[in-house]
Amino acid sequence: MRIGEVARCAGVSTRALRYYEEQGLINAERDHNGYRIYDSDTVLLVRDIARLLHIGLSSEDVLQFVHCLGKGNPEPPKDCVALLRTFSERLGALDERIAALTDVRKRLAAETDRLAKVLEG
Repeated sequence: MRIGEVARCAGVSTRALRYYEEQGLINAERDHNGYRIYDSDTVLLVRDIARLLHIGLSSEDVLQFVHCLGKGNPEPPKDCVALLRTFSERLGALDERIAALTDVRKRLAAETDRLAKVLEG
């Protein structure tokens, strides 16, 4: 399959496919004209990669367990512990960011209330 067909079938742009290849997430062969040629399994792999990037994982995260993807199975193989570990780490980091932002919001709201009282007199 050529890059445009994979992109169409997977629901991503050709630019995304080039990025995934650059990041080591997918591989392409080259034909005699230098065009990228992908096997049909690449569509499932690209769909999985796009889904994981969409939920907030980085390409570096996905690279750790890309071998677990693209099987057409909603459940990952049992030997893909890296998947759960990465999800847990990302959730922990998000919880920390949310807590920090909540604290900043409380301080800003308190300062806003204080200034409003001063200015209203």
